[in-house]
Amino acid sequence: MKKINTKYSNTAVICLSPFHGGMEMDAVRIAKLISPNVNVCLIAKENSPISTNYIQELKVNDIELKTINFRSVFSLSIILGVRKIIKERNIKNVIYLGASELHALVIAFLGLDINLLIRHGTTKTRPKKDFLHRLTYNNVGYHIAICKHLANNVKYIFPFGKNTELKVIYSSLRHQPTFTSKPVEIKNRPIQLIHVSRIIDAKGQVDAIDACEVLFQKNIPFELTFLGDFEPGYEATFVTHLETKPYKDQIHILGFKSDLSEYYNNSDILLFPSKGEGLSNTFIEALSYGLVCISYDNTSFPELQELGFKFFMAENLNVDSLKDTLLEAIEYIKSNKIPINDNIKLAKSLFTAQREFDEYLNLLK
Repeated sequence: MKKINTKYSNTAVICLSPFHGGMEMDAVRIAKLISPNVNVCLIAKENSPISTNYIQELKVNDIELKTINFRSVFSLSIILGVRKIIKERNIKNVIYLGASELHALVIAFLGLDINLLIRHGTTKTRPKKDFLHRLTYNNVGYHIAICKHLANNVKYIFPFGKNTELKVIYSSLRHQPTFTSKPVEIKNRPIQLIHVSRIIDAKGQVDAIDACEVLFQKNIPFELTFLGDFEPGYEATFVTHLETKPYKDQIHILGFKSDLSEYYNNSDILLFPSKGEGLSNTFIEALSYGLVCISYDNTSFPELQELGFKFFMAENLNVDSLKDTLLEAIEYIKSNKIPINDNIKLAKSLFTAQREFDEYLNLLK
């Protein structure tokens, strides 16, 4: 690890996910965020998107990347591999993003002086307060939730040790908005809709497709663009559904894009009927670009409105309500031909990297 003049102990950010979504990108972002003041090692699964897509980015930020090869989430390879890295690099702080591998990690940490921070970014449904989970979570230093909704969810789902604390740290914007010319006049062109996320049932891409039926029926020109990779095993189901739609040629699947500024700048509406979020990076980024945003009324979205953001919420999991909300959003755009500047200002003031940086450093030893 690099040698820097710092009062903070060496720190590992651990994310062993094989996928490439918000949590995985957040692991890289958090490592970069604290790296100016902390010696950081990012530990990832071998041959995962984290370990292959960010090599140069991590190198530029002087972040060491270590990988673990394992087949199951409770694996001797995880226990021995992580323990070796922790001991060799004298790591005292661990920021863990995930849940599945924690049983193995706790064993890896046995006898070591570890300040364990678990960062929670998704809503869970079933409590984990049995004897095994109480043992596993007993020595957690901090549960970090990325919004108040998730903080309440964490208290409901997870056991707390006698010294465990719960903190809320809002994520910062992954990229500062870079504005070009935003198209706001829609009389002579199709409405541009986007959805940014891994393509999986829980993120609501199918509901977004179904909601566009009302635009097709009313002869409202539109294009819907999906940005994100398919969850393994889901592509066939998704494509089969899309092929049934008479407006399928107006829907585009572009895959994962690392730079989204072009798409935010050239879109009118973020159509994001997710079935549940912690605090969506996509959503706060779209708000920061002044897009008209649409969600379901669930999880953290009401909290965003309580913070002062202006956007449209449809009745939870109700596609007919989503259709009505989409029409309402289009009418709003027709009468308000500028970005939602209040959202831009609020997002840039609330979701700042400096604020998130300070709040993480306050928890490290």
